[in-house]
Amino acid sequence: MKRWLERYPASREHILDMLHDLQDAEPRNYLRPEALRAVAEYLSMPLSDVVSTATFYSMYSLEPRGRHIIRLCESPPCQLMGAESLLDALTDYLRVEVGRTTEDGAFTVETTSCLGVCGVAPAMMIDAEVHGNLTKERMIEAIEAVRRSDD
Repeated sequence: MKRWLERYPASREHILDMLHDLQDAEPRNYLRPEALRAVAEYLSMPLSDVVSTATFYSMYSLEPRGRHIIRLCESPPCQLMGAESLLDALTDYLRVEVGRTTEDGAFTVETTSCLGVCGVAPAMMIDAEVHGNLTKERMIEAIEAVRRSDD
């Protein structure tokens, strides 16, 4: 962990980047308690401040997740374009509830209030890649492309 943190000056302005790096380095896509403690120590700040920062932003998790995070947008434009039925199709296809991880540990399904890509609604992200103008078929194709890349 120390090598990840030392990439940044010991300044609070870098806390979000540090948390991203530590979460990305964790195979289960979450911030382990020891990572939070390491950030607090490195930045000489209370652990409670680090935890409150990590829990404020939806991009961070304190719970283990899948290797890939699927975030389906629930903004009004996405809802108007069918995001609700896509969420049902997504959870049925992966056989997992929102906030849970598939049995094989490959995917965690989350919802988000906005991805900022309203022009291509409905939209989702798989990890850092945005997929817009979704249909059930396009959504499944994107998921299967990620599965193939894991092989």
